[in-house]
Amino acid sequence: MGNTNDTRDVNFILLGLFNHTQIHLFLFAVVLMISIISLMGNALMIILIHMGPRLHTPMYFLLSQLSLMDMMLVSTVIPKMASNYLTDTRSISPTSCGAQIFLFLTIGGGECFLLAAMSYDRYVAICHPLRYPILMSQKICLLMTASSWFLGGVDGLMQAGATLSFPYCHSREVNHFFCEAPSLVQLACADTTIFEFFMYICCILMLLIPLALILASYSLILAAVLHMQSFVARKKAFTTCSSHLAVVGLLFGTAMFIYMRPKSYHSVNHDKVVSGFYTIVTPMLNPLIYTVRNSEVKGILKRQMEKLCM
Repeated sequence: MGNTNDTRDVNFILLGLFNHTQIHLFLFAVVLMISIISLMGNALMIILIHMGPRLHTPMYFLLSQLSLMDMMLVSTVIPKMASNYLTDTRSISPTSCGAQIFLFLTIGGGECFLLAAMSYDRYVAICHPLRYPILMSQKICLLMTASSWFLGGVDGLMQAGATLSFPYCHSREVNHFFCEAPSLVQLACADTTIFEFFMYICCILMLLIPLALILASYSLILAAVLHMQSFVARKKAFTTCSSHLAVVGLLFGTAMFIYMRPKSYHSVNHDKVVSGFYTIVTPMLNPLIYTVRNSEVKGILKRQMEKLCM
């Protein structure tokens, strides 16, 4: 133990997602472009919701929070990855690494609970429309949003602190493009069995509980929609809910693939690709899914574009 390096003194090395071949340079440019589109798309979504008085409802407030989380997720991962690639310096300090783990898990966990809140909002709007102003009041909406951020933050703080508390006395090369807890724990020269069990329990709490609430909400919504007499009302309900379910599938599918598979099934390359999809592609798809399938958002966007062209 006398030769064990202190994690506070020695940097980690991120091996990254790309090398400097022509094809990888092209892929890096594509990733950078997707990230810029993601930031612009989510920022536009927040601006449109702010500018459209008809969108000042709990559903769109929660959607603006989802866009904010997606912007933060991209900003947490991509700038450091791009900087390391362009300058060919792959090191990251333990402090920055811990910050990445904390922010990544805070945002990821927060999104899980936020999507559960959004499913509850749709359940109340469709199944109890007359009681909607009471069951989804501004106070309740703010409480659900704050709780999502808080629960994600608690999970991020615990896992970031525990991950960096391990001694890393051998290789500090992290075969990833950002600091993610499972990738770092593999390098620890200590018994991490208890921590891995704790991390698995956290995943159950942060993933399966929100997912169960979402599935329960949409089961009740489906039953209510099937009993609707109006075809227009049924179509509107299906359109709104299908957009939400698409986002749920993207988020929970990738997160469960990374965090809930047995250790023996982990593949570094597969994990990097799935993490890349979650941190780079999904934040771009979310505003597209909600904009393309939402007539109110498209209407606000069209009116603002017409004003700019006049």
